[in-house]
Amino acid sequence: MPEIDGAPAGRDARSPRRGEEGQGAPLYAALDLGTNNCRLLIARPARDGFRVVDSFSRIVRLGEGITRTGRLDPQAMDRAYEALGLCAERLARRSIASTRLSAVATQACRQAENGPDFIERVRSGTGLNLRIIDPDEEARLSVEGCRNLLDPSAEAALIIDVGGGSTELSWLRRAGPGFETKAWMSAPVGVVTLAERFPEPATGLDAWFEAMVGHMAAAVSSARVDPGLSGLFAEGRGHLIGTSGAITSLAGVHLGLKRYRRDQVDGLWMTRGQCEAAATRLLNLGPAGRAADGCIGIERADLVMAGAAILEAVQRGWPSERVRVADRGLREGLLLQRMREDRAGGARSGRRRRRGQPAGGGGGGGGGSST
Repeated sequence: MPEIDGAPAGRDARSPRRGEEGQGAPLYAALDLGTNNCRLLIARPARDGFRVVDSFSRIVRLGEGITRTGRLDPQAMDRAYEALGLCAERLARRSIASTRLSAVATQACRQAENGPDFIERVRSGTGLNLRIIDPDEEARLSVEGCRNLLDPSAEAALIIDVGGGSTELSWLRRAGPGFETKAWMSAPVGVVTLAERFPEPATGLDAWFEAMVGHMAAAVSSARVDPGLSGLFAEGRGHLIGTSGAITSLAGVHLGLKRYRRDQVDGLWMTRGQCEAAATRLLNLGPAGRAADGCIGIERADLVMAGAAILEAVQRGWPSERVRVADRGLREGLLLQRMREDRAGGARSGRRRRRGQPAGGGGGGGGGSST
């Protein structure tokens, strides 16, 4: 079973192991409203990480049309609002305290002129306090969510978080027993924006795919990265980690799954050749064939090729024979951050009590609360 910081991450604890629900640990939740998806994860702290209790994901395409208008479309906002309402209901059923909820919005709300207005509509209508985070924080949280998928024998790694409206890239280098982030960038290219910019033609699919790859490659070329990291990748001492619905779908196609299986995809190693073969297969399937594929479906059929093009562009710029697929990222990073803050706050409070000092003001959610 794939793990997050040592705890199984894929379990839906609506069918928990015996004793897990009775351990008394409080529930935490992370909510991520992206350009394409609205996703919620509810979990309980475990010894070295957490165990998933419930999850929710819905494609809402909040950023649809934003590159043309600079604004969130009314229908897109309605779709996202409905999904957020369902998230609020799940949180209420679980009686999750607001101090243990981290709720964030990313590129679509960052970019849109009316993004803050939509955030206020959500707050007043559902009670959810979404915080619009900047690309720096988004990249950092994605790294934290994927950290235990890093190969301990590698010298460097590049984490690619492909979103609907942007792609965050984080370059890491070994530092002692772990890894440190040495550079990052947010490329303003995601699966929604790329698919809208390059609609799929009836013919000339190879040229169409190459145009998407070239567009992403131009964005990645502006990254300011230590040349020493490039050398490590050139010598085969670095690897990639890809996290996004498009990349996990690509992995499902590679495995020949009839329906998507997170337990088989998360943590999977793929070679560059296998990534290319899966992309070629999807290209040849065409829109109807992709929509019929159990790992893609109608909602992702027009986006998965954009995701494959983004991955291909990064692989050309940062050659690596190995890619690790991550069905995890920002939400998991949010959960780990909040749980870590609460543990640190509790430890400080305990030390004060042992010294006979009042405990007020030091525990709870810590800095960076999104609620």
